[in-house]
Amino acid sequence: MFFFTWGLELPVRMPSLFQISGPGRVTLNCNQYHVGHAEAANRYSDPALLSREASFGGKMQTDTQTVLPWRIEDIDLSRIDRSRAAASEDLLLLLCAASFIESGSDLYTRNLSAFFDGDPEVSGWLNLHWEHEELQHGRALKAYINHVWPEFDWDLAFKSFFDEYSKTCSLDAFEKTRALEMVARCVVETGTATLYRAINECSGEPVLKEITDNIRSDEVRHYKYFLKFFKKYNQIEGNGRLAVLGALLRRVMEIKNEDSEIALRHVFAVRYPAQARNTAYTREKTVRVNALVRRHLSADMCVKMLLKPLDLPAKIQPSVHYPLAKLTQHVFFR
Repeated sequence: MFFFTWGLELPVRMPSLFQISGPGRVTLNCNQYHVGHAEAANRYSDPALLSREASFGGKMQTDTQTVLPWRIEDIDLSRIDRSRAAASEDLLLLLCAASFIESGSDLYTRNLSAFFDGDPEVSGWLNLHWEHEELQHGRALKAYINHVWPEFDWDLAFKSFFDEYSKTCSLDAFEKTRALEMVARCVVETGTATLYRAINECSGEPVLKEITDNIRSDEVRHYKYFLKFFKKYNQIEGNGRLAVLGALLRRVMEIKNEDSEIALRHVFAVRYPAQARNTAYTREKTVRVNALVRRHLSADMCVKMLLKPLDLPAKIQPSVHYPLAKLTQHVFFR
């Protein structure tokens, strides 16, 4: 759920595109609800509404074991072309930053699951599938980094990152209703899917291409689940297109570089300890990392995914597509 802004779905104002993720932001105490979120949650305590949810939601999640669609353990990392991989230092910096944010996904999952308390279909999928798949993204990227940079102390850098990152987390970015929060999640997953597609296209290393293609497929599937859940809840809430567009634009405009900047700063501190306090060096490296994949990012792909929750008539879509593409380019790809 890595949501870099370019820059790039986590967690959540991000989650950041790089909403990675992201992937509302998170808080360590999932019981500390903002009053607006408590009101939204109470709205779904009515058994009649829950009955309607079940009828809209299709098959409920009842399995208690997680079956991952792919496993990093099944990928032969010895096939990595280390010389080719190491030649792209900036790409490895990006992957390492992404691995940090993805590895913190469980923090956000607890809050999102609590927001959907009482709906076993949604909370079950979040806890049994989404969280485990997002955490595997972090493990996969970490494994790749460790293979190419065996001298890099990933655990030290991640601990330093997480100590700072976890303190920035709050629930303030959650939407006030469940349907609109699912719109926000669609924005984040759009960003992460776009990012990993771009990384896949700019990398020539076969194992990394396999890993990022798997992650991209996961993110697209997550987007489809969030879109499904949005439709389910919007049949209850009845949000019009203006309300949906508002939630979409709020999340797009709230996307910031803070998550990626924190992650990259802690990567740089361990990778280049002599430059740890050199802000000019850090800024220059960050610009280079961003520029590496920017040319491969697809604004068109983003816009098509962002438009789906609006369910616009075909004849209207072109008139909305252009301004949204421009906004997306400015926010995601600046």
